[in-house]
Amino acid sequence: MINRRSFSKVLTIGAASVTAGGLSAAAADAPTSGGKPGSAGPDTADRTTAGTAGTYDTAGTAEQAGVDAAKPATGLGPVRRVRTDLLDIAYHQAGPADGRPVVLGHGWPYSPYAYQEVVPELAGRGFRCYVPYLRGHGPTVFRHRATVRSGQQAALGADVIAFMDALGIRRAILGGYDWGGRGACVAAALWPERCSGLVSVNSYLIQDLDPSVIDRPDPPDVESAHWYYYFLLTKRGAAGLAKNTKEFARVVWKRNSPEWRFTEADLDRAAQLFENLDYLAVVLNCYRTRRLAAPGDPRYAELEARLLKQPPITVPAVTLDGKADGSLPWTDGTASAPHFTGPRVHHVVPHAGHNLPQEAPKAFAAAVVEVSHLAPTTARAVSKTGPVKRKYDPGEAPKVSGIRL
Repeated sequence: MINRRSFSKVLTIGAASVTAGGLSAAAADAPTSGGKPGSAGPDTADRTTAGTAGTYDTAGTAEQAGVDAAKPATGLGPVRRVRTDLLDIAYHQAGPADGRPVVLGHGWPYSPYAYQEVVPELAGRGFRCYVPYLRGHGPTVFRHRATVRSGQQAALGADVIAFMDALGIRRAILGGYDWGGRGACVAAALWPERCSGLVSVNSYLIQDLDPSVIDRPDPPDVESAHWYYYFLLTKRGAAGLAKNTKEFARVVWKRNSPEWRFTEADLDRAAQLFENLDYLAVVLNCYRTRRLAAPGDPRYAELEARLLKQPPITVPAVTLDGKADGSLPWTDGTASAPHFTGPRVHHVVPHAGHNLPQEAPKAFAAAVVEVSHLAPTTARAVSKTGPVKRKYDPGEAPKVSGIRL
C-alpha cells in the first residue's frame, strides 16, 4: 500500500507535473555515457557499478524507494546499480562477461523475477543477461525532482537505450512483455542499430495514439479485460491503486493469466516494487497518456511524433503469444506482420498467459536463442508471406536450431 502522504503528493504534484514539470525537449538527446542514445560502445560491458557521472539531489535513493536494493533475487544474481541522466537504475546481471548481451524488460504489475528461470538458462548457454527494474519500480529511482514521472511509451524505449549507454553495451538482443516488451519494441524501431534481435510477447507493442484509433473500440471481451485502463483515468481509480497495490496486482494477474498458478510468495515479491514513492505517478501517467487523457514529458515529444507513424521493426524478431493470455487474445501473427519488415518467426505457447517468461520460461529462453540465429537473408521471404508460424507442443520442450531446452 502507498501511504496517504505519497498519494496526496502524486495527486497534487506528480500527476500535475506533466503539464509544468520536466526538462526541455532538447534534454532528451543529452548524452548519457559520452554520447546520445544510439551512440556506439563496446559489444559487452563489465562495468557493473560504473555509469554516468553525476550527483543526487533529494529526489530519490534506494532507501526512499522502500526496497532493499542489496537483496538478491533467486536465479538473477544480486541487485546492481547504474546511473543515466534521469534515473538510478537497479538491475540484475548474469552470464559470462564476453557473452552476447540480452536486455530483458519486465511488465506491470510484475517484476524482474519473471525471468528467474529464463536468465540461468540463457547464462548457461553463454548469453550475458541484464534485467533492469522499470522506472518507478523497486529500487530504480529518479535522480531529480524536476523530472516528470512519465510512463509513456517513448520514455520506456529511451530508458532501454540510456541503460545500454550507461553500461557501454553497443548492441543487444532486446526482449520483454507488457511494459518491458513495449520498451523493447520502441527501442528496436527507433534505434535498430542498437538491437541485434527482438523477442516480443504479443508482437508489435508500439501503441497507435492516433485519436481516430484511440476511439475505435475493441471487442467487448478485450475491453473488459482492460478495465483498469479506464479505472485509472479517474480519481477513484488512483485512490484504489494507492490503497490496494498488492490486491490490484492480484486481480490483474488472475485475469491476465487464468491458467497460471502463482504463489503468494510470487505476488509478495512483486509487491515490494510497488513501494517505490514514484510508482503511483508513473503507472497513472502510463495509462492516462495511452488514452490521451494526460500529457507526457515534453522531452519525448520528438520520439512520440516518430512513434505516431508506427515505425516498422526491421531487426530479426521472434514473437510469442500465450494461448491462455487473458489480456490480449493469441493470434497467428498475420495481422501484425506488416509491422515486421525483417525476418520474423511467430509462436503460440499453450497454457501460457500474459506474464509469459515466468509462466513458460523454456519457451521464452528458446525464443532468445532462436532470434540469435535468425539470418537477415530470411527477411524477403518473411515479409512476403507473413511470419513463419509455429506452435509449441505442450508435451515437449521447444527445439531451437537443434537445441532442446
